[in-house]
Amino acid sequence: MSGSTPDLPIVVLDALMPTAWRLVLNRRGSTVWDVHSPRGHYAVKLGYPIEATAEWPAQPWTALAPAREGTVLLRLGHDQIAYGDWERGTWNFQPWHEGPDLHMLWEPCRRPASSIEPHPSVALGCVEALAELHAKGWAHGDVQPAHFIIGPERTHLIDLALAQGGQVPEGYDFAYRGGLVHYEAPEISRSVLATGEAEPTQAADVYALGASLLISATGWRAVEYADDAPRPVQRAAVASGRRRPVKAPGELGELIDAMLSHAPEDRPTIYEVGKALS
Repeated sequence: MSGSTPDLPIVVLDALMPTAWRLVLNRRGSTVWDVHSPRGHYAVKLGYPIEATAEWPAQPWTALAPAREGTVLLRLGHDQIAYGDWERGTWNFQPWHEGPDLHMLWEPCRRPASSIEPHPSVALGCVEALAELHAKGWAHGDVQPAHFIIGPERTHLIDLALAQGGQVPEGYDFAYRGGLVHYEAPEISRSVLATGEAEPTQAADVYALGASLLISATGWRAVEYADDAPRPVQRAAVASGRRRPVKAPGELGELIDAMLSHAPEDRPTIYEVGKALS
């Protein structure tokens, strides 16, 4: 418990009256907290602007991301959601989802000489979670293994701050500048390199899920580049279309290969992926 840590804003403390809380993620521009409250078990997200450094430009949008995600979750019909402003940016709280993420769950598959194969039912759970979002007319924009939480009853797709598909209040909205490059579709990387921005699409989500399944099952990224390569170099490699052969076992490998097709129109839809896994 981090009860002595005064880093949760007063507005969140007043809303939840937490009995226990702990910091679970602290990255540039955001923190995530695991909070127990008489109201329930919540994830609390705080956003704040990233100041410019020699390596990174300023990123004021990170301060808006929690509130933007809160508006998206409400538009998608989720409940027990709240969001608002604090002195450094915005916050939201949402129900906590228990379980490992995709990459963590498939860790035994990646061990040297492992005979454990990735189970198609896990992949299908991820597909169903993404298909539910697509059916409502949205694209996630930041699909990656850490954003699939494999729960005891269903898989949850989290981190919707970059999702596109419906109206978002102007004061909390910001341009989409791509996601984590390991999972970025070639057309997204090309657009970000050319203009600094892109448009998330469901086809790009399918590519990102394919890349997520691949790295989680095998430990290999879809595209080869140096681990310490600058982001523009990474994106140039993705945009070129030169990717590694897919070596995931069996039918899953064939499906991932199709999901990673260079041209968006050559990829299966998320519904076709689900049908193949079923």
